[in-house]
Amino acid sequence: MSEQQLTILAVGGHVGDMELTAGGVLASHALSGDRIVTLALTAGERGVPAGRDVGEYREQKVREAAAFAEMLGGESIVFEIPDGELQDNEEMRLRVCDVIREVRPTVIITHFKNSMHKDHMTTHLIVNDARFYAALAPLERENPAFFASRLYYAENWEDAVGFVPYVYVDFSQEAYDLWIKAVSRHWFVTGSKSFPYLEYYKHLSRVRGIESRNEYAETFMIPEESMRVLKGQL
Repeated sequence: MSEQQLTILAVGGHVGDMELTAGGVLASHALSGDRIVTLALTAGERGVPAGRDVGEYREQKVREAAAFAEMLGGESIVFEIPDGELQDNEEMRLRVCDVIREVRPTVIITHFKNSMHKDHMTTHLIVNDARFYAALAPLERENPAFFASRLYYAENWEDAVGFVPYVYVDFSQEAYDLWIKAVSRHWFVTGSKSFPYLEYYKHLSRVRGIESRNEYAETFMIPEESMRVLKGQL
């Protein structure tokens, strides 16, 4: 277990977003004894397999989120918002604010600002403001104010425009194996015909590992106002 336990809250637009893009790092922290919580603002049920009922697939997605989190000793939360209908409004910001205040994460991971998917971009906006609201003491909610000091944006092939890897986080073979086993519980990861998700992210983790002189790694961006390197000399 790490010297001081971290709590990581990974917030995606859909079930599976954070499990794929940050899952190796989540598995690594889980193996170190840190607490992992995933929050999906929608289930992503409209990626339903041909011939399947959307409602039944939503229930399956919720079970898949729970299965992934349980394999990491963590917890999953899935909002009931219909896939594709996530709204950029104050109600959603306050709902996510409430989750942040309840979970009290050391680290938040979410989507980068640019995406081909509207739910991803909307999630980015919601999470950034919800983090601010959660830290605002005069804003009275059920739980007291809490500031999540670290915010990261995960690398996602759908959120690629303008994304430049800034932080590399490496993880072990053990964490890689746990991640692959857990994320493979998601049907779309292994069964989708539209994109080879598992193959892509497995190879990406190896490429990022090579770039950082490690076995495996995942990369992240951080808020632009935090992008600074302080040195006393060259």
